[in-house]
Amino acid sequence: MSIKPMIWDDSVLRMLDQRVLPAKETWLELKTSDEVVNAIKTMAVRGAPAIGVAAAYGMALAAKNGEGREDAGARLTASRPTAVNLFWAIDRIKSLPTWNFDAVLSEARAIEEEDLAMNHAIGRNGADLISEGWNILTVCNTGSLATAGHGTAFGVIHTAHDDGKRIHVYSCETRPRQQGLRLTAWELLREGIPFHSIADGAAASMMRAGKIDCVIAGADRIAANGDSANKIGTYSLAVLAKHHGIPFFIAAPSSTFDLRLASGDLIPIEDRDAAELTHIEGVRVAPEGTQVFNPAFDVTPGDLIDAIITENGVYHRPYAF
Repeated sequence: MSIKPMIWDDSVLRMLDQRVLPAKETWLELKTSDEVVNAIKTMAVRGAPAIGVAAAYGMALAAKNGEGREDAGARLTASRPTAVNLFWAIDRIKSLPTWNFDAVLSEARAIEEEDLAMNHAIGRNGADLISEGWNILTVCNTGSLATAGHGTAFGVIHTAHDDGKRIHVYSCETRPRQQGLRLTAWELLREGIPFHSIADGAAASMMRAGKIDCVIAGADRIAANGDSANKIGTYSLAVLAKHHGIPFFIAAPSSTFDLRLASGDLIPIEDRDAAELTHIEGVRVAPEGTQVFNPAFDVTPGDLIDAIITENGVYHRPYAF
């Protein structure tokens, strides 16, 4: 594994600051749970599995610093609303029989190690769906930066490449924060996987031209009927793929499932700061006074998803998890 988004190092959580990639590689040193909360809120760490791992280590820092279990859990839970892995990891830590630093740290490390193993299994299961020479379209960032390593949707791509299938990737830029252009491109370059970055709006014409063989996306929460919340714009790609007869896959670990929710209509969608849309790298590009709606995620209905790839296997419609 060539990339790790965070490292526990002698009572400090060292975190690769994804806000400044690819211009520079800066490591934050987080010593309190509040610093982890801020890192999650400001997207220094992002990606549902990585957020869950970060939150687990945030709970370890809380235990180390003598903070209350419930208070620390509440503050971390409030950091972002959509990715269920965050709540899953915190609930797992809170369910420990003792609020002891060593016990909490051990559980946080277990969550990280399990996520890495799940990602490799997702990659293996998903790569079996990929044919030789396929052009794969993906959105946002779902690689090592978004997980404990290897990746979910990116993990499928990574494994298929390692299998020698001669794949090629088209990576959507993913406005407004450009995680595809900044982060996925950075990972693809480091892994030596052939790719082109494209504007989000180019996907439809490329599908019509026959240049896309499948779409693979990650997920931040999956409801009981297969409805899947992911980065804003994913739903559009699913609709386009359906129209053009192109397979559309979701790749995510079992920690992303929220079977308490009957459908995606119940998934809370985060509305983020208008400046993410009106500014690029801190420079205003929209007129003063522009009103903005900036949802971070959308929900793709399960009936548009051809398969959901997990560490436990591949699920097909109609979904019954």
